[in-house]
Amino acid sequence: MNIEEFRIYCLNKKGVEESLPFSPTTLVFKVGNKMFTLTDLDSFNFINLKCDPERSVQLREEFNGIKPGYHMSKKHWNSVYLNTDISDEKILELIDHSYELVVKSLTKKVRETL
Repeated sequence: MNIEEFRIYCLNKKGVEESLPFSPTTLVFKVGNKMFTLTDLDSFNFINLKCDPERSVQLREEFNGIKPGYHMSKKHWNSVYLNTDISDEKILELIDHSYELVVKSLTKKVRETL
């Protein structure tokens, strides 16, 4: 997966916006003004994804390329390293999981606008 494939996949989800709120190289994707993924534009070595806490632990045990979220809450975020033992299909599944977690946390009014 390359950065453009990642961007297109995220932007094709309902209500998603991209921004650079932290630095000119930290690309953030939000839904309902809440982050569900971010990455570094320059290196694109890993992406941070929100994850159910129990599933986070399981994924970290199963895959060498999944670590506690870099500069994020270690309980709710994973760093998913690219070009490791994680397939692109699994990465897309984890992006979907992150997006769905954030959508579920939105108010009913915001969810209805998506």
